[in-house]
Amino acid sequence: MTPEALIDAYCAAWSEPDATARTAQLGAVLSDDARYTDPRTDVAGPEALSAHIEAVLSARPGSRVERTTAVDEHHGVARFGWRALDADGSILIEGIDVVELAANGSIARIVGFFGRLASS
Repeated sequence: MTPEALIDAYCAAWSEPDATARTAQLGAVLSDDARYTDPRTDVAGPEALSAHIEAVLSARPGSRVERTTAVDEHHGVARFGWRALDADGSILIEGIDVVELAANGSIARIVGFFGRLASS
């Protein structure tokens, strides 16, 4: 699977309301011990990330995440921009994720940042 396809499947999982389907989606693209970290959480494994997403979706029913930039990848590391949209389509938050790809082609680590980069 290409980095773009992996990342798009990962983003789609953030919009999946069914926990079983979401965990399966994450399991298809994440390594078993994949780590997800953002300013609010740090979890390991598809099941733990699915539970975190469940909490997010419970607070914002109908919300979804979409990739907003091309995937920039080299040496097994990728980055991309994203935004979370409310059920009505309004932007809740934007950010960037940095993804470490495992040797087997899955996602080994995701580090998320909220907001746009500040100028110096």
